[in-house]
Amino acid sequence: MSSTHEGKGAIFASLAANLGVGASKFIAFLLTGASSMLAESIHSVADSSNQVLLLIGGSRAKKAPSKTHPFGYGRAHFLYAFIVSMVLFSLGGLFAIYEGVHKVMDPHPMENPIVAYIVLGIAIVLEGLALRTVLKEARSFKPKDQNWVAFIRKSKSINHIVLAMEDTAALLGLLFALTGITVSLLTDNGIWDGIGTLAIGVLLVAVAVILFIEVKSLLIGEGADDDTLAIINAEIAKVELVEKVVDLKTLYVGPAELFIAMKVIIEHDDSASAVAQAINEIEARIRRRLPFAKLIYIEPDLFTSAEEHAALDAALEAKLTLEDEAVIFKQG
Repeated sequence: MSSTHEGKGAIFASLAANLGVGASKFIAFLLTGASSMLAESIHSVADSSNQVLLLIGGSRAKKAPSKTHPFGYGRAHFLYAFIVSMVLFSLGGLFAIYEGVHKVMDPHPMENPIVAYIVLGIAIVLEGLALRTVLKEARSFKPKDQNWVAFIRKSKSINHIVLAMEDTAALLGLLFALTGITVSLLTDNGIWDGIGTLAIGVLLVAVAVILFIEVKSLLIGEGADDDTLAIINAEIAKVELVEKVVDLKTLYVGPAELFIAMKVIIEHDDSASAVAQAINEIEARIRRRLPFAKLIYIEPDLFTSAEEHAALDAALEAKLTLEDEAVIFKQG
């Protein structure tokens, strides 16, 4: 699996930003008493935990295939991203909502607001740089005609999806905190700080739900999109000995690992070596266009009419029945 799809550079950039900013946010909360700063510090803790989880998932995904996992561990990326959505929902979103409700019901005046502004300014710069790193990495393999919303919906590079959404939510959360603190100072009413905190919580819950939906689909198992299927069929059609594709199934077993299984009709008069050559050509053509097609299984078959197919099925059933009766007779 390529490092591009693992997103290690983007993960480390986001982790470094969140660790530093999270500590400064908590200090700012202690000095100002702003609940939005506390919510943002917990948000940073959740994001830092999530980035560690993505690193663990990447490490587990590199394990070599085994007897119990013959297709490898690539889907560990999806599993740990699923856990990330749960952490973001519970540790980040629900805590912020709880803290926001508490502050709205019992508002307190803010102290040392200049500290909050300094911390928020630094945090916005660092989070912006982290998001820039994520988007720069993702842009290297995102189709040029695809917008970012479509990328999040269709891409299998789950690490970049998680990081892009986390860092975007982090920037929006900082703006919510900045707005809540500013309005609280202008109105001399701490309830606006609580409203800003509530907005942060709702934002994080919404992001967590979107991640949950996207990752759940990948975790259950997603096949190739229409464009990729069109490429596969087009490459098969270029092989002279193949008459048609009877069945074609695909499954992503990792962010950049596609499993392909198919059944193709071969001409009746082809020799075994010609059939093998046709199969090898199909594999070579697909891998040349789709390097991430790591596993390709092809079953050759002969074209038969409905009558011939029914006759073959009947002959096979008769053979199996005779074998079963022979086993019963032997046991008796």
